[in-house]
Amino acid sequence: MIQPLTAGNARVKDARRLSRRSERSERRLFLAEGPNALTSALARPGCVVEVFATPAAADRYADLLVDAPAVVLVDDRAMAALSDAVTPPGLVAVCRFLDVALDDVLAASPRLVAVCADVRDPGNAGTVVRTADAAGADAVVLAGEAVDLHNPKTVRASAGSAFTLPVAVERDPAAVVRRLQDAGLAVLATTGGGDLDLFEADDVLAGPVAWLLGNEAAGLPADLLALADHRVSIPIRGRAESLNLATAAAVCLYASARVAGRPGA
Repeated sequence: MIQPLTAGNARVKDARRLSRRSERSERRLFLAEGPNALTSALARPGCVVEVFATPAAADRYADLLVDAPAVVLVDDRAMAALSDAVTPPGLVAVCRFLDVALDDVLAASPRLVAVCADVRDPGNAGTVVRTADAAGADAVVLAGEAVDLHNPKTVRASAGSAFTLPVAVERDPAAVVRRLQDAGLAVLATTGGGDLDLFEADDVLAGPVAWLLGNEAAGLPADLLALADHRVSIPIRGRAESLNLATAAAVCLYASARVAGRPGA
């Protein structure tokens, strides 16, 4: 019987270093954990490099691991060292980076894109990717000082959508806005004091649209708001001061999906 690797094993230590963003960026590899993430990763050709699994998880998910290019058995302590979860799921895959070039996104003539400008929270970023996928968007762009797409919390919050929806990573949000506009998309900035009410925006939403979403605390800076084609406000009927980023993204993306799904749209 093959003896599971321990936390002190060099192979485990090498994979564990991918918990650092600098290491991920240099090697263009990241860790994805759990059966749901692994299922999505295996469905993306060439994504999975190898899978670390406890003996119990290897037995439980034997049918899934058949498609893995390599499976390495590790003990529970090694799995805890590799995992970012409070309760390790027993499976951690080493995967190749998922990001795509913005050129490739635009070459596909997208009609619905979500742009996260300086979004720092991995849970929010992952949820936007998941919501965009669910709403039928063509891509997500993480722009500026955004959270790492390959952060374990971002990947987990995407619930597999990081593997299936094109996600581009760009440093300059203003350049992203201009390129989207040049490609024929109307850029709509979400803001509390918008010149356009979301409930009255169907004519705009009927065309190709990119939703521009700002930082959780600071929102969108004035220069980006000025670049947008429209500044759109979400009506708030009750006493709440505002919506959080992920909820606002869901409302806006599904508003676009509703209009796009109408006959003749």
